[in-house]
Amino acid sequence: MSAAGYLLPYDFSPLTVFSFAAVLGLYGIALLQMPAADRPGPIRIVTFVLGVMLCYTVMQTRFDYYSQYMFFVHRGQHLILHHLGPILIALSNPLPIARYWYGFAGPGSRRLLAPLGWLYRLLQQPAIAALLFVGLIFFWLWPPIHFDAMLSRQLYWLMNWSMLLDGLLFWWLILDSRSPAVGNALGYGKRILLLALVAIPQMILGAWIVFSRGMVYDVYEVCGRAWPMPPETDQLLGGLLTWIPPAMMSIVGILIILRRAMHEDDGRARRQSRQPITEGSAP
Repeated sequence: MSAAGYLLPYDFSPLTVFSFAAVLGLYGIALLQMPAADRPGPIRIVTFVLGVMLCYTVMQTRFDYYSQYMFFVHRGQHLILHHLGPILIALSNPLPIARYWYGFAGPGSRRLLAPLGWLYRLLQQPAIAALLFVGLIFFWLWPPIHFDAMLSRQLYWLMNWSMLLDGLLFWWLILDSRSPAVGNALGYGKRILLLALVAIPQMILGAWIVFSRGMVYDVYEVCGRAWPMPPETDQLLGGLLTWIPPAMMSIVGILIILRRAMHEDDGRARRQSRQPITEGSAP
């Protein structure tokens, strides 16, 4: 197969291609029409595009073929859809673009978006967000469900899209660039707690897959594997990808939040030190 062949969709999905093209197209239009003061910098633009393209790559290139016939590649696919891609998109802070889109929408469109806003606020409740984030991983990796999802085209696409959308919701809640001190964003301490809580079940699940003696996911035996790899090795690598990288993502997220909190404290201290001492306030 030529190099270009690997970039073509294995299982072409018009909805997926249109969705990603629409996101990038609307993002580009917004950049061109936004005031220069509100426009994100080059690093943020590249980060956003990279996150979107990584998600597209694992869903609509030859990578998707290997994801359906190798368990460890499938776990790499979900690592990108549920963690890495959404993290990059959230770090790019697309909030100015989202505000531009909302301001550009007419009154009729805003009324249609109102129910989605209510659903968004519900799903962004910390307990619901954490439960949904971990619950979807366990649900799609429950052996009977996973067996059916890998053999059903509709369930397979539902699985991948649910992981991507949930990853975007969760990591935006965690990496929201708005300060809790001046807005309604989640506090830094709660964000760190959520990251620690969601890391533990993922580590347990990954360890269970790694140390299972029998074959947990026999669907790859039924359909055959893309490469002549021993089933035990495939399952071992898939378990490691479920265990270690997600925990590292939580650690990276915690470090980012701690850096932001320390930066805000330093800025607050500098502002207070520059305030003039009023009469009668000196000791």
